[in-house]
Amino acid sequence: MEPLFSYGTLQLDQVQRRQFGRLLEGSDDVLHGYVVTEIQISDPAVLDASGVETHLALVPGDGPAIRGKVFRLTPQELAAADIYESENYRRAWVPLASGTHAWVYVKA
Repeated sequence: MEPLFSYGTLQLDQVQRRQFGRLLEGSDDVLHGYVVTEIQISDPAVLDASGVETHLALVPGDGPAIRGKVFRLTPQELAAADIYESENYRRAWVPLASGTHAWVYVKA
Protein backbone atom coordinates (compact mmCIF):
# COMPACT_ATOMS: atom_id res chain seq x y z
CA MET A 1 0.00 0.00 0.00
CA GLU A 2 1.15 3.51 -0.83
CA PRO A 3 0.73 6.32 1.73
CA LEU A 4 -0.79 9.51 0.29
CA PHE A 5 -1.11 12.75 2.28
CA SER A 6 -4.27 14.60 1.27
CA TYR A 7 -4.97 18.23 2.15
CA GLY A 8 -7.75 18.97 -0.33
CA THR A 9 -10.38 17.48 -2.60
CA LEU A 10 -9.16 13.88 -2.31
CA GLN A 11 -10.75 13.99 1.14
CA LEU A 12 -14.21 14.51 -0.41
CA ASP A 13 -16.48 11.47 -0.36
CA GLN A 14 -17.70 12.04 -3.94
CA VAL A 15 -14.12 12.24 -5.26
CA GLN A 16 -13.09 9.06 -3.43
CA ARG A 17 -16.11 7.12 -4.70
CA ARG A 18 -15.50 8.27 -8.25
CA GLN A 19 -11.72 7.75 -8.36
CA PHE A 20 -11.32 4.70 -6.12
CA GLY A 21 -14.76 3.11 -6.00
CA ARG A 22 -14.73 3.27 -2.21
CA LEU A 23 -14.43 5.60 0.75
CA LEU A 24 -10.92 5.81 2.19
CA GLU A 25 -10.00 5.62 5.85
CA GLY A 26 -7.23 8.01 6.80
CA SER A 27 -5.15 9.04 9.76
CA ASP A 28 -4.43 12.64 10.73
CA ASP A 29 -0.96 14.04 10.09
CA VAL A 30 0.77 17.34 9.44
CA LEU A 31 3.07 18.59 6.68
CA HIS A 32 5.66 21.38 7.10
CA GLY A 33 7.77 23.22 4.51
CA TYR A 34 4.98 24.18 2.13
CA VAL A 35 2.49 27.01 1.65
CA VAL A 36 -1.06 26.53 0.41
CA THR A 37 -2.13 28.42 -2.70
CA GLU A 38 -5.14 28.12 -4.99
CA ILE A 39 -5.32 27.10 -8.63
CA GLN A 40 -8.12 27.10 -11.18
CA ILE A 41 -9.09 23.71 -12.58
CA SER A 42 -10.24 23.36 -16.18
CA ASP A 43 -10.22 19.55 -16.63
CA PRO A 44 -13.92 18.60 -17.08
CA ALA A 45 -13.52 15.21 -15.37
CA VAL A 46 -11.90 16.79 -12.30
CA LEU A 47 -14.55 19.52 -12.19
CA ASP A 48 -17.28 16.90 -12.43
CA ALA A 49 -15.77 14.80 -9.63
CA SER A 50 -15.00 17.61 -7.20
CA GLY A 51 -17.74 20.08 -8.04
CA VAL A 52 -15.38 23.04 -7.53
CA GLU A 53 -13.22 25.07 -9.92
CA THR A 54 -10.73 26.31 -7.32
CA HIS A 55 -8.48 23.68 -5.74
CA LEU A 56 -5.70 23.96 -3.19
CA ALA A 57 -2.09 23.41 -4.22
CA LEU A 58 1.20 23.37 -2.34
CA VAL A 59 4.38 25.29 -3.11
CA PRO A 60 7.60 25.09 -1.08
CA GLY A 61 7.86 27.71 1.65
CA ASP A 62 7.63 28.55 5.31
CA GLY A 63 4.00 28.68 6.28
CA PRO A 64 1.70 27.34 8.93
CA ALA A 65 1.45 23.58 9.40
CA ILE A 66 -0.76 21.90 6.82
CA ARG A 67 -3.18 19.45 8.37
CA GLY A 68 -4.44 16.54 6.33
CA LYS A 69 -5.12 12.82 6.13
CA VAL A 70 -2.85 9.98 5.17
CA PHE A 71 -4.64 7.40 3.07
CA ARG A 72 -3.24 3.98 2.15
CA LEU A 73 -3.79 3.32 -1.54
CA THR A 74 -3.14 0.35 -3.77
CA PRO A 75 -0.79 1.02 -6.71
CA GLN A 76 -3.86 1.10 -8.97
CA GLU A 77 -5.57 3.66 -6.72
CA LEU A 78 -2.44 5.81 -6.67
CA ALA A 79 -2.46 5.72 -10.48
CA ALA A 80 -6.13 6.82 -10.39
CA ALA A 81 -5.14 9.69 -8.09
CA ASP A 82 -2.44 10.70 -10.59
CA ILE A 83 -5.08 10.88 -13.32
CA TYR A 84 -7.40 12.94 -11.10
CA GLU A 85 -4.65 15.44 -10.21
CA SER A 86 -3.81 15.74 -13.94
CA GLU A 87 -1.31 18.25 -15.30
CA ASN A 88 -1.92 20.70 -12.44
CA TYR A 89 0.12 18.71 -9.92
CA ARG A 90 3.16 16.51 -9.56
CA ARG A 91 3.65 13.88 -6.88
CA ALA A 92 6.43 14.36 -4.27
CA TRP A 93 7.71 12.08 -1.48
CA VAL A 94 7.70 14.12 1.75
CA PRO A 95 8.37 13.68 5.48
CA LEU A 96 5.42 14.21 7.79
CA ALA A 97 5.28 15.43 11.38
CA SER A 98 4.57 11.88 12.56
CA GLY A 99 8.02 10.81 11.36
CA THR A 100 6.68 8.83 8.41
CA HIS A 101 6.83 9.70 4.71
CA ALA A 102 4.02 9.88 2.17
CA TRP A 103 3.30 10.97 -1.35
CA VAL A 104 1.69 14.40 -1.69
CA TYR A 105 0.54 16.37 -4.72
CA VAL A 106 2.24 19.74 -5.13
CA LYS A 107 1.73 22.44 -7.74
CA ALA A 108 3.29 21.49 -11.07
